[in-house]
Amino acid sequence: MSWSFFIDESGQDQKASPYEVLAALGVEDRRIWPLIRQLSDAQDHFFGMRLFEAYGREAKAQKLLNAKTFRLAGQMPPFAHAQRTRLAREALTNGSAPTRERLTALGQAKIAYCRFALELARGQKAQVFATIVPQAAPRPERADALRKDYAYLFERVFYFLNGLEGDPMGYLVFDEIDRSACHILLGQVSNYFVRTANGRTRARLIIPEPFFVHSDLTTLVQLADIVAYVVSWGVRLRGMNAPARSELAPIAEDVLSLRFSRRLDSGERQFGFKVVNDLRPAQRG
Repeated sequence: MSWSFFIDESGQDQKASPYEVLAALGVEDRRIWPLIRQLSDAQDHFFGMRLFEAYGREAKAQKLLNAKTFRLAGQMPPFAHAQRTRLAREALTNGSAPTRERLTALGQAKIAYCRFALELARGQKAQVFATIVPQAAPRPERADALRKDYAYLFERVFYFLNGLEGDPMGYLVFDEIDRSACHILLGQVSNYFVRTANGRTRARLIIPEPFFVHSDLTTLVQLADIVAYVVSWGVRLRGMNAPARSELAPIAEDVLSLRFSRRLDSGERQFGFKVVNDLRPAQRG
C-alpha cells in the first residue's frame, strides 16, 4: 500500500488572496483511479461535458468559485438538474451567446460540482493537508532553501503516514510550473530530505524525489487546487484574522471534513493544517 499526495497552491502571487496556501490531497493508491473516474463522470453529470473540453486547460478554482460565480448563481432560483446541465453546457459551448439563464445555470453547476467533488474525495477516504501563510508574513532573504511552509506540509504528511499500519510510503505529486522553477524546487526538496535531520527522518516514509505533472491533465491536482483556494478564502482557524467570504462557508466545511486529524495515546492531537506566521528560518544562538 502507498499514498500519493497531490499538491497545489493558491495565493502565491501575493495579490488579492488573503493567505498563501500550499495544499495536499492524499489518496491511497488503490483509490486513485476510481476517484478520477468518479470526478470525470461528475463533470459530465453537472456540465454535460468534461471541463478540459470546455476551457482547453485546467478549470482553476479561481474560475469555478470566484465571487462572480456565486453572484450569477444566485440571480435566479435553482434549476432542476436536467435543465441546469443543459443550460450549463450551452453556456460552455456557446460563450458568444450568453443568456441570463445560461450564466445562472453555469454558476449553480460550478458550485454543485465542487461540493460533490469534495464529497467523492471523502467517499474514497482522502485526506487533506495545508500550510497557511498570511500575506504579511516575514519572508527569508535567501531563496535557495526550502520554505518553511513546505517543510511543515511534509511534517503533517509524515505524521499521517507514521500512524498507519504497514509503514506505507508517500509520493509527492506537484503541479508543474515552468521547468527552471521545477528544477529549483526539486533541488530544495532533495536537500531537505537528504541534508536535514527532520528531512532524513521523514524520508523513511516520504519518497524524497517528487513528481511534476501538468495540472491540466491531472484531475487530482485540480482537486487539490480547489482545496487550496477554499482554505485561502473560506476556512478560518484560530489566528486567521483576515475576513472570509461568507458564501464559501458550506464548502469550507466540506474541506474541513477532509482535514487529517488524529488523537495520540498521549492525548495530543495532530492536525493536517498549520498556520505559518513567519517564513524566516529560526535564529541560531
